[in-house]
Amino acid sequence: MPRANRHYIPGQVWHITHRCHKKEFLLKFARDRQNWLRWLFESRKRFGLRILDYIVTSNHIHLLVVDDSGRDVIPRSLQLIAGRTGQEYNQRKGRKGAFWEDRYHATAVESGSYLIQCLLYIDLNMVRTGVIDHPSQWSASGYIEIQNPRERYTLVDQGRLAELLEIGSTDELRESHRHWIEDGLKGKSNARESKWTESVAVGSMEFVEETRDRLGNKIKGRKIMESNGAYELRESAPPAYGNGNGNGNGNANDNDFTDRIDALRGKNTWLWD
Repeated sequence: MPRANRHYIPGQVWHITHRCHKKEFLLKFARDRQNWLRWLFESRKRFGLRILDYIVTSNHIHLLVVDDSGRDVIPRSLQLIAGRTGQEYNQRKGRKGAFWEDRYHATAVESGSYLIQCLLYIDLNMVRTGVIDHPSQWSASGYIEIQNPRERYTLVDQGRLAELLEIGSTDELRESHRHWIEDGLKGKSNARESKWTESVAVGSMEFVEETRDRLGNKIKGRKIMESNGAYELRESAPPAYGNGNGNGNGNANDNDFTDRIDALRGKNTWLWD
């Protein structure tokens, strides 16, 4: 297991994306999406992962988390989820080779209004593709859980999400969330925005500058840009998801989890270094 990284930031919100190898539709069946969610729940139970939102599409996932529980929690959780889902898929299908692209992409997101924008981006993902007309039609999503809280196997920490959004109660959160989505379906929030998947950080100028200063020389040359009312610390080049090379077993050592490529160590994951 890679050592905890020296740039850990308590309380930071992270938007994490991970793509299937070569963008293959390895999650196209509901049983495989549910298996990913099963291991997401297991990571919450084992490690205390604080989940704010998620969606599992046919060839990639979005996961919104807050780093409240210790510097190892997010890397260990992602290692468990990706490793087990890939391994079990390959075993069931008699398949060899990588299930995931080599690297996660993690973007630091400022709380408040920027967090709302990120929630909308995640929840409207399958609407943007044209597969569905409303996020309520996609079962493997945090939208449904926020709007219809579960009594068992809860994933989204609605209390923590409400706190980060400065909303007084989970009932108020659900009502606000529903209105945000309806407004988003009518407006520009339904368009793809690369800042959520290709940037180091998204938020106010102050937040982005602070993130840049924390990263120091590791992001030398990267620029702060304005994008639709938010600032982003952009990549100097398109993010690398890797070539998917692995040992062919589809296990946790195939992709993200070697000494060379740590659990959250893509171009934008320097905060875990």
